[in-house]
Formats: sequence, C-alpha cells, structure tokens
Amino acid sequence: MSQIQETYDKKKAAIWLTAMIVAVVLIDQVLKFWVKLSFPLGSGVDVCGWFQIYFVENKGMAFGLELGSKIFLTSFRILACVAMVYYLYLLIKKSFRRSFVFTVGAIFAGAFGNLLDCIFYGKIFSHSIGQKATLFPVDSYGAWFEGRVVDMLYFPLIHSADGGVLFFQPVFNFADTAVTVGVFLVIIFFGKDLGRSLETEKERKKREEKERLMQESKQD
Repeated sequence: MSQIQETYDKKKAAIWLTAMIVAVVLIDQVLKFWVKLSFPLGSGVDVCGWFQIYFVENKGMAFGLELGSKIFLTSFRILACVAMVYYLYLLIKKSFRRSFVFTVGAIFAGAFGNLLDCIFYGKIFSHSIGQKATLFPVDSYGAWFEGRVVDMLYFPLIHSADGGVLFFQPVFNFADTAVTVGVFLVIIFFGKDLGRSLETEKERKKREEKERLMQESKQD
C-alpha cells in the first residue's frame, strides 16, 4: 500500500462522504433560501464592520464570474458533477487517502450546491428586484436550468480614503467556499494524490516499474 493509499472500510467511507456532502449542500441551500426570502436584491445586513450579508445574484461561475450562456454553464456543471461522482467512486475503490477523498468531496458538494441554483431557482422563486422573493409563485423569474446563483457573503476588509472597497470585493456563497478551500487543499497538500489518481494504466505500470528498479538499485 503506497503512502497515498490506506486501508479502510470502503462502505463506511462512502457513507461518511455522503453525509459530509449532504451537510455542505444543506447549509448552502438553507442560507440561500433565507437570503432569497428575506432580502430584496442588492440589500442585506451589516453583521460587523468587515462582514456583511449582501444579496446578489450571478449567472456565471464562482465569485460572480460570468462565462458563456446560462444553458451552457448549467450543462457544463451537470457534466462536471457527474464526472466528479464517478471520480469519487474510483478514489474510494482504489483506497486513496480519506483526507484526499473528503477534500474532493467538498469540491463536489460546492459545485452541486450551485448547480441546484441553476436548475431550480428560476422556476421556484419570483424575482427579487425591489422585493423579497416568494417561493413557488404563479410567475417565476425564469425557466428550468436558467436560475441565477445566489451569493451573500461579503467581506469588505480594506477601504480606500473615499470609502470604496479595495479588498475583498467579490460576494460569494457557502458552496463557493467549499470549492475554493477544497481546491486550495488539493494544490497545497494533495498534488501527488491527484497526479496518481489521474494516471492511465500505462503510466501507472511505467511508474511502478521505475520505482521497482530504483528499489533494486538501492538494495545493490
């Protein structure tokens, strides 16, 4: 068993992974529902000087970035989530470290949380312009797969002399946080795990042969 793999009960690992994903998605969606039903678009509450709940919506990626059409982005998110479910299955099947598996699971949970906004919110909410949204209205603000992602976490930490925000300007949500922290952890701590998990069979055999030869040379 290599350093990037460990022995564990795969069924229990899958159950705990699922529970973690459900918890992240539930927290994300509860926050979004609360904001949608409590504040008009562009409003919020000042929690403290450096943290606000500030309701905005975006059609695009994390932190309000936009790229391509809404249908394209939603379709891309669906494909990405399906691919990540299969990837998580392979990680557990091949006994990769649970810390790595759960980090990837956090990234998936965040991606899935924002996907729910895109698929359902356009149809189950009324618009929020100048009013608090209502749930299951007669006239929803959009169509299926064309919902806007709800953001609300705002940290205006550094201000200019005229009161403008110098840092940090993006408004984001709990799902974005799960994705960002997960990606950061993968880059810092799990680069080797990621590389091994993406190896082809040919690459794996070549690496193992190289490691075997190096081990034999050390013994000689």
